[in-house]
Amino acid sequence: MKKVKLISPIDGSTYIEREVATEQVAREVIANAKQAQTAWANRSIDERTKLVMAGIEKLGEMNDEITLELAHQMGRPIRYGGEFSGVNERSKYMASIAKKALHPILIEDSEGFERKIKRVPHGLVFVIAPWNYPYMTAINSIVPALIAGNVVMLKHASQTLKVGERLEQALHAGGVPKAVFQNIVLDHETTSNLIADNGFDFINFTGSVGGGSAIEKAAAGTFTPIGLELGGKDPAYVMEDADIDLAVETLIDGAMFNSGQSCCGIERIYVCEKLHDEFVKKAVAIVSQYKLGNPLDKETTLGPLAHERFSQDIRAQVNEAIAMGATPMIDKDLFPEDNGGAYLAPQILTNVTHDMRIMHDETFGPAVGIMKVKDDEQAIALMNDSEFGLTASLWTKDIERAKNIADQIETGTVFMNRADYIDPALCWTGCKNTGRGGAMSEIGYHNLTRPKSYHFKKA
Repeated sequence: MKKVKLISPIDGSTYIEREVATEQVAREVIANAKQAQTAWANRSIDERTKLVMAGIEKLGEMNDEITLELAHQMGRPIRYGGEFSGVNERSKYMASIAKKALHPILIEDSEGFERKIKRVPHGLVFVIAPWNYPYMTAINSIVPALIAGNVVMLKHASQTLKVGERLEQALHAGGVPKAVFQNIVLDHETTSNLIADNGFDFINFTGSVGGGSAIEKAAAGTFTPIGLELGGKDPAYVMEDADIDLAVETLIDGAMFNSGQSCCGIERIYVCEKLHDEFVKKAVAIVSQYKLGNPLDKETTLGPLAHERFSQDIRAQVNEAIAMGATPMIDKDLFPEDNGGAYLAPQILTNVTHDMRIMHDETFGPAVGIMKVKDDEQAIALMNDSEFGLTASLWTKDIERAKNIADQIETGTVFMNRADYIDPALCWTGCKNTGRGGAMSEIGYHNLTRPKSYHFKKA
């Protein structure tokens, strides 16, 4: 029997291991889900919502245990307390708008005709979730999918196997039927075979560009709708009238929190000439105070990356940039815990250019380049000089200027005077190699359902 080992980044030991489901078992899971879907969809929105939210409440009761499990699985320091605050916020909002988002659109109800458009569930939604924010990214699809009347099959990342188990435990304890939400451990080959065999009615994947490409190839010819969120190289632009202290604090936190392992984390910062040197000085002061170490230590502010292999490319990006003329601003001697493995010292680079990978490849770690720009035109061109388009962060007191710049940026979300946040009332989406589709908001419900038209001529 094939097994997956979850290697803890804390010390390289095996945290847990799980058996990989065979293709036969996976097909039985799919069959059970599809058999359960009609009865689940026939329940009222109120009843489905009540059961799902009861499950979220159960998840909250496990938060102390989950916080420790996340530290062991992907290295996030326990001082940050897990992800339940975000999970709860998003779930409650999506529950609150469900009736409105799923309400039929009435075109005509006259003596002669009744015409309307209903939103009906796809059926079986397959959620493939990542390890970096393993609860919040999964919940983005799971909660609205279930409330909308779909059944869900979850395949979580091998680095966060316990997360899928906790979600299953919580939702079942809240009253969601077992066949309506099922967690499963799969390998890539079986996953591709199930997709190619048209096993699912909707697929939502959050992960790498390569992973998204593999899913699209597997689904070719099946006409299965797919939602993809594949990463980013999110820029920030600090203008001369910005609140510099707030900008530095927010953007450096956005670049370094979770050891930089965030799809919408800040990965490149453009600062006007007037504020550049002061911004860099303040940024270096903040990062120099971080404590890199064991995430189980409450004093630790920066834990290890989720796996040693993830740090290798980040080190390569940083070293290549330095060799090409970039200036490292953080003294690595401040972080003796950097052992060449999963524990990686943070870094800020100046004198960077777009010839360097650190400014155009996704980094996904605690390293950021800061570049001086002369005007809005140059900043816009640099922000758009990327294969990704997830978020962009603008810093100014002039909202009209921000709106004008925002309209010219190729991205899914534009922030003004904030960063690295998912607002559940707004559509979470991207463009270019960041992917397609959208989660959260009413649009999230629209993507997890299909329109069905009713054109009734009355006798």
